[in-house]
Amino acid sequence: MSGGRHLVIVESPAKARTIGRYLGDEYDVKASVGHIRDIPVPRDLPAEMKKGPYGRFGVDVEGGFDPYYIVSPDKKKTVAELKKALKEADTLYLATDEDREGEAIAWHLLETLKPKKSLPVKRMVFHEITKDAIRAALDNTRDIDDSLVDAQETRRILDRLVGFELSPVLWRKIKPSLSAGRVQSVATRLVVERERERMAFVPADYWDITGTFAAEDEATAFTAKIATVDGARVATGSDFADDGTLKPRAKSAAVLTEESAQTLVQVLEGAPATVASLESKPYTRRPAAPFTTSSLQQEASRKLRLGARQAMRVAQSLYENGYITYMRTDSVTLSGEAIRASRAQAAELYGSQFVPEKPRYYQNKSQAAQEAHEAIRPAGDHFRTPAEVAGQLSGDEFRLYELIWKRTIASQMADAKGTTSTVELRLEAEGRTATFRAAGTVITFRGFLAAYEEGRDASRYGEDAEKGGDKRLPQMEEGQQLATRELAPDGHTTTPPPRYTEASLVRALEDRGIGRPSTYASTVATVQDRGYVLRRGTALVPSWTAFAVVRLLEEHFGPFIDYDFTAQMEQQLDRMAQGELARADYLRAFYLSDGTDGPIGLKPMVDDLGEIDARAINSIAIGEDITLRVGRYGAYLEQPVRDADGALVEGADPRRANVSDEVAPDELTVATAKEMLERAKDDGRVLGTDPESGHEIIAKDGRFGPYVTEVLPEDPEDKTPKSKRPKPRTGSLMKSMDLSTVTLEDALKLLSLPRVVGTTEDGVEITAQNGRYGPYMKKGTDSRSLETEEQIFTITMEEAEKIYAQPKTRGRAAAKPPLKELGTDPTSEKPIVIKDGRFGPYITDGTTNVSLRATEKVEEITEQVAIEKLAEKRAKAPAKKKAPAKKAPAKKAPAKKATTSRAKSSPAT
Repeated sequence: MSGGRHLVIVESPAKARTIGRYLGDEYDVKASVGHIRDIPVPRDLPAEMKKGPYGRFGVDVEGGFDPYYIVSPDKKKTVAELKKALKEADTLYLATDEDREGEAIAWHLLETLKPKKSLPVKRMVFHEITKDAIRAALDNTRDIDDSLVDAQETRRILDRLVGFELSPVLWRKIKPSLSAGRVQSVATRLVVERERERMAFVPADYWDITGTFAAEDEATAFTAKIATVDGARVATGSDFADDGTLKPRAKSAAVLTEESAQTLVQVLEGAPATVASLESKPYTRRPAAPFTTSSLQQEASRKLRLGARQAMRVAQSLYENGYITYMRTDSVTLSGEAIRASRAQAAELYGSQFVPEKPRYYQNKSQAAQEAHEAIRPAGDHFRTPAEVAGQLSGDEFRLYELIWKRTIASQMADAKGTTSTVELRLEAEGRTATFRAAGTVITFRGFLAAYEEGRDASRYGEDAEKGGDKRLPQMEEGQQLATRELAPDGHTTTPPPRYTEASLVRALEDRGIGRPSTYASTVATVQDRGYVLRRGTALVPSWTAFAVVRLLEEHFGPFIDYDFTAQMEQQLDRMAQGELARADYLRAFYLSDGTDGPIGLKPMVDDLGEIDARAINSIAIGEDITLRVGRYGAYLEQPVRDADGALVEGADPRRANVSDEVAPDELTVATAKEMLERAKDDGRVLGTDPESGHEIIAKDGRFGPYVTEVLPEDPEDKTPKSKRPKPRTGSLMKSMDLSTVTLEDALKLLSLPRVVGTTEDGVEITAQNGRYGPYMKKGTDSRSLETEEQIFTITMEEAEKIYAQPKTRGRAAAKPPLKELGTDPTSEKPIVIKDGRFGPYITDGTTNVSLRATEKVEEITEQVAIEKLAEKRAKAPAKKKAPAKKAPAKKAPAKKATTSRAKSSPAT
């Protein structure tokens, strides 16, 4: 490598530190902290641009679909630092990730930093951060790949066009602040369709019989399930369709009822069982392929209980610190050195017999998978064992590294071997005949199972146990008689299709060709952040708003929520990344096509939209005249009023009841809806009379949750406007209370709030009260959180003054030691810590605060995650300065040239 100073730019500070350790002092490694430029929203455009072709989208849809870029406000300091470092450099290395996003970041850096023409600019790529890999990357640089940049830029423009065209329709017809997205709306549709299936599901009841059998001279007993009765196969859960009837293939199956099962047991009980058939065959199980992004997210969910986004954050930390290879990939290929390392380590740890004679090679399922990329594996040509890294990693980092290490090693190990035995027993009595079947597999050679076994999702039909598993059957021979120890009838009810989990939703997207490794986690997170999907345990439940949004898009923008259409868009982007498709031609067809030569474009579809019946879109029939409506403030039930004869009462307001988010759509049956309407019709549950005021106290359910209130007497002679009359005291129930069990004593306590704790020496009153976010105290404008609800009624003045004597941080919260310290923020140059606030843990650098989501754990937040969250929060803040003026675009250079310019952008400042 030639002398002088060399500037290396990567995305993250953690990555910069790791790479910096492998390079000499002549290398200055800096971080851009992600993207430095983006397409601005219209309000952030310079004034002179707002009325031009860029004014609506930040993209010139009338010309060549060129986007207008500005440096993100929170990245101006970073850009200034990079420019300063560039002045001292003799070579610029753009070392961002080797995917579309990474290529685009490199291109934006080049366009913004504008190095001198005499300065060598090199694109440096690698898929693992080890000393050898970094040195090899320095020796094998290339130019920026314009095709990859085109694909990323096109995806960004597509997302902008779809979002900006469709979201306003949702605002007008459903409620403000909703958003539509090219992939997020399709993911939402998947979740909604699954819930529709659950809502339409009709359960079916069926019974089976489990027998316990043993040889006369053998103590070992085993169980077997009934298979046939009187020559007919006995129906199991998988034989029933979702409408509660038998599937066509199972029409001849015998459905056991409780009565028929009990009767059969009475007939067969005590009858000997004869071994009718016995079969043994070899069992072979092959290891799973190494991890792709999708399979890693699925397995991390099953085995580690990590969400998709959380798994990717942990994986990114492992990658940036040199423990694993690049974590966004759809390839199952391992390099030659990785195969050799896996085989050597497997032989060393488990013995040479656990390694097959020839290496294993896996075939990529995705047609778009890039063979040049590798699967996710431990970094280096000698893998560090979990024991070797245990002291260097956090809890989740270690668990994920161990999972990746095991999967990689196992992928190059020998098959598991064994024997599967199946026995069929026949019982006869009183003219009735039944057969029982049992299967068991005995593993005789564990092979790859010694290192790793892939997780499996639970069966919907609960029949996994019937398929054998690792179960040893006793020695038997055909014709042998066994003792029937017990026959136990058991009832079952079929279950609806399971809701998606984050892992199964990622798999569904991948199976349909929707999204790519870099977008799976963000898509799953976005539909939750937008309120379209709620988590109930690990299950994903759609909100009622999601139902309305999906219905509107299905009925009026069908292609843009169609699975195949969305998958084809991904394929077109893949073609573009390979240089096979021109971006402007594709965008023009997507947005402007009149439909004469292919699908109609987005703009003509929006322009010819016509009338949309908002009331119909936001209505879902529940049954018996009851309709659920999605309103601006939430979902509610509505039912017209009818007289005793069932005729509609003209002019009567319909009955209404609010529907809580806690009620899943498939749980809202007609019976449940009627119960809600009856509750809402009530004037409230009377708890008793306030002994001091004599007013009646009732408990009610309102739009914002359950509460108690007093009933003020009405004076028919009082002409005072209602708005000026005294307001009844009200109090929200505490989280520990229930509407059906709250007592008069509880209610009087709530209505007594705020409670005066005492008065300070300077005459300021301190009160304790219950708020929307929990119990707290208030002294003037200074509020502090309380730890428990009980403290509202028990805290003393002395205890209150102690809390107020502590320094105040973040509103009501008293100062506490940070929960975690995470280094220095590269933008603010201030220490990053995680603190415990009134609304839960949050990340702060003293200037910018970011709350953690309920699913995020403090111990799992790495420094890089914190830096990115703070950067994202700053990026969302309104710009304080006017965006810089437009600069005319340079003519686009031929592909593969490092200094191409494709779009209008403001000068970097």
